Amino acid sequence: MCKIGHSKLSRIEKMLLSLTTRRSLYSTKVHGSSSLELKTVLKELIPQRKQEILELKKNYGDVKVGDITIGSVIGGMRGNNSMFWQSTSLDPYEGIRFQGKTIQDCQRLLPKDPKDPDEKRNFLPEGMFWLLVTGQIATQEQASHLSRELGIRGRKLPDDTEKLMSTLPSDIHPMTQLAIGLASMNQTSKFAKKYERGDIGKNEYWEYAFDDVLNLIAALPQLSGKIYSKIAAKGKPLGQFKEDRDWSYNICSLLGMTSEDSCNRQNLTAKQSGDFVNLMRLYTGIHVDHEGGNVSAHTTHLVGSALSDPYLSYSSGIMGLAGPLHGLAAQEVVRFLIEMNSCITSPQNEIEIKKYLWKLLESKRVVPGYGHAVLRKTDPRFVAMLDFVKARPEEFSQDENVILMEKLSKIAPKVLKEHGKCKNPYPNVDSASGILFYHYGIKELLFFTVIFGCSRSMGPLTQLVWDRALGLPIERPKSLDFNSLRSLCR
Repeated sequence: MCKIGHSKLSRIEKMLLSLTTRRSLYSTKVHGSSSLELKTVLKELIPQRKQEILELKKNYGDVKVGDITIGSVIGGMRGNNSMFWQSTSLDPYEGIRFQGKTIQDCQRLLPKDPKDPDEKRNFLPEGMFWLLVTGQIATQEQASHLSRELGIRGRKLPDDTEKLMSTLPSDIHPMTQLAIGLASMNQTSKFAKKYERGDIGKNEYWEYAFDDVLNLIAALPQLSGKIYSKIAAKGKPLGQFKEDRDWSYNICSLLGMTSEDSCNRQNLTAKQSGDFVNLMRLYTGIHVDHEGGNVSAHTTHLVGSALSDPYLSYSSGIMGLAGPLHGLAAQEVVRFLIEMNSCITSPQNEIEIKKYLWKLLESKRVVPGYGHAVLRKTDPRFVAMLDFVKARPEEFSQDENVILMEKLSKIAPKVLKEHGKCKNPYPNVDSASGILFYHYGIKELLFFTVIFGCSRSMGPLTQLVWDRALGLPIERPKSLDFNSLRSLCR
């Protein structure tokens, strides 16, 4: 650990201020490069960022970041500041920021689908991906160009992946199917093939990783559609993939949830169909990333640090996302809301709701959808989902589960505070997300996490590209056995 005197501190402060200023200019540009190609824009940005990282490592590589305690070592490394993450940051009280921008900023600034006439339409996840990768707000033309590129790349799965997915039993967990499908696409990896042949330099790693990442993200509508058709319609195709439509629209179409281009299995009106597509855009847009410490992001980064290609890396992340403590909370909330509504006379009955919650807590159970490992205030993603509901009162006014979800967000925090054993008594995004999909007819609860997996691809895979661009090494923390921990206590 370095010892910092007054003059040294001043020099560090100046250096960090310089880097922060450059970073701020970099990350808050409304529009940067005029190129329509995301890869071209990224190529322009990499040299500056590499230089910043080199300067930081060379001049301040020995500066202490924080303290690691025995409690954190055996407690899931909570609070350990030990990862570099390029695109998002998570503040306990402000929530998630995407390249410094709040969800509200993104809703205001990011491009929307020009083909959607709805004034309440949500931003395109393609624009969010552009923001994560570059730190710049995409123009409408850039976002539309990226949508078309993903459409072209994603129009057909690799033949072997197609065959493999069709042979999987329908009762295999949807996330297992997704992980298998992604891992099988490893055979098409440009990065893996170039590395195996030995004709790729370190400075080129990112370019081939980037191509794999775009192909992976582009394939997710087809993969998720195949999985859903298998579990919901015995493998019968439910919709069409349209190269000229955006990424979220194609997910919805292949789930059979659009009034055009699909079987419209829920008989949605044109307005309901448009609302569902915008719900998908909102959900996938705000779930892209949640800093690097969560299981799916960290796993993708860890596996990728061994130079595993993006398909293997993200399929590993998907396995982590399938865990009950990470990606399965939304369906637990749906079950909870349905069960509670069956035990109370009305979702508006505050007295009965409080009694139900106290009975739950006294039986040593938790309130699903409340609390978060990092957040200490209401999750801004929950607020965004709730705003979606409030903007469509005619759609949700008769749905008792949605009404109960909204009512709980006001009652549960008070009960949890009084109970006194919850660090964060406020609703997280899972309080709302699953029940909204359920409302529109997606009632196969285990499938919710597949949608989550589509969205979450964008954040960790952005980081993977930057890992290769910056030449970051394999991740290899030091472990301590029990005797080593005991020795520290003497």
